[in-house]
Amino acid sequence: MQTTIAIDAMGGDVGPKVTVPAALSFLAQSPDCRVLLVGRTDNIKAQLRKATARGDATLMLRRLEVIEAPELVEMHEDVRSAIRHKKNSSMRVAIDLVKSGRAHACVSAGNTGALMGTAKFVLKTLPGIDRPAICGALPSRNGVVYVLDLGANAESTPEHLLQFAIMGAMLCAAVDGKESPSVGLLNIGSEEIKGNESTKRAGELLKASHLNFFGNVEGTDIYKGTTDVVVCDGFVGNVMLKASEGIAKMMGDFLKEEYKKSPLRKLMALISLPALNGFRSRVDHRQYNGAALLGLRGIVVKSHGSADAYGFGRAILRAKSEAEHGLLSKISTEIERLHNEGLLQPAGAASNDEVPNLAEG
Repeated sequence: MQTTIAIDAMGGDVGPKVTVPAALSFLAQSPDCRVLLVGRTDNIKAQLRKATARGDATLMLRRLEVIEAPELVEMHEDVRSAIRHKKNSSMRVAIDLVKSGRAHACVSAGNTGALMGTAKFVLKTLPGIDRPAICGALPSRNGVVYVLDLGANAESTPEHLLQFAIMGAMLCAAVDGKESPSVGLLNIGSEEIKGNESTKRAGELLKASHLNFFGNVEGTDIYKGTTDVVVCDGFVGNVMLKASEGIAKMMGDFLKEEYKKSPLRKLMALISLPALNGFRSRVDHRQYNGAALLGLRGIVVKSHGSADAYGFGRAILRAKSEAEHGLLSKISTEIERLHNEGLLQPAGAASNDEVPNLAEG
């Protein structure tokens, strides 16, 4: 099967200058895939002409189609405004292509709130899922750990956390091939008595489910790789993610400053360059770019707005992987099984026409 990815070419801090080269690079790596570049045709074709002039795009153009979408959702734009007044935006048209079946997945680096709200409004949620969640892969001592929710829901019930755990586990199983991924519930301590009433109840639901529930985990366990999946509400997840990004940047800045303090240290930096390059490669956030919007009736992946072509390309590869591994069917099957066994009851939260209570703007 030829996998088709719809790309919001106008999204992000830079737009086509990043998304077009990333799409061409993706096509070069994936001869069995097609790309639909959605946005302002003139802007997209200008970047395609630059690539063609360099001689690195001619073959890929056969598997690429440009689709006109004159409107643009700004990074600061209100969710409701984007849904109601930007029906011809590159973001909306790319999502519509998934709904119509022309594309198997959509990738955007645009406004997170608008993307989640529009995707939920257009695609709706899977049966048995009350709210979608943002799931990202973070580096750990054991490879990667999937964490959700990273900002789609400021508040979540215990039933929502159970649904998030199911979706995260199915993502890990589908993409990484793990038969029974371990799931941890983010808490202020590992003991069952720790946490608020909602977290305690979520722990009970997870323990009663068929998931490979490890128990409570603390913040340090995320990067230790204690479990394959870590579950939390969107408020906590988004604060954790932004704090981690801040720490990583601070450590990198500190390291650069120390190496520049004297000629001797500069020499030491040159000698230790292979180790530094290896370290940089292991913690390079671009490798983990691309957060899945789980729980929708279609695959949507959110790229970081400031991603470069390499980082955006990783998000496209993530969307391809989710589509080819049948992620949606795996989530639906597990949700239905738990419903039939009486282990999962709908939380009755948001309707499919309601704009989600986003923690991430």
